[in-house]
Amino acid sequence: MKQAFIDKFFVPKVAVEEFLQRTNYNRSFIRNLPGFIKDSAYERTDQDGNLIVITVVIWESQEAINKAKETVQTEYKRIGFDPAEMFSRLNITIERGTYKDMMN
Repeated sequence: MKQAFIDKFFVPKVAVEEFLQRTNYNRSFIRNLPGFIKDSAYERTDQDGNLIVITVVIWESQEAINKAKETVQTEYKRIGFDPAEMFSRLNITIERGTYKDMMN
């Protein structure tokens, strides 16, 4: 059953450029993974210039998501990237969840 992996990020104004660079890298990387169907991203800027981003990635199954997470973690180790460190340093918050399509 298809699954949607949805993230909502709050990105302080001063962190937007670095966040967008990292997000573009990640989106390009996951598009080549088995089980990936499609992704989309939505953004808005609040009254203080902070960025709110919602990303939605559709996967073939929960198993595909689990394998993708493992592959992404391996890639992060390979390139020396620590997302928790970046989020902490830049004051980025994330709300994350996996959802199934209510209409199907």
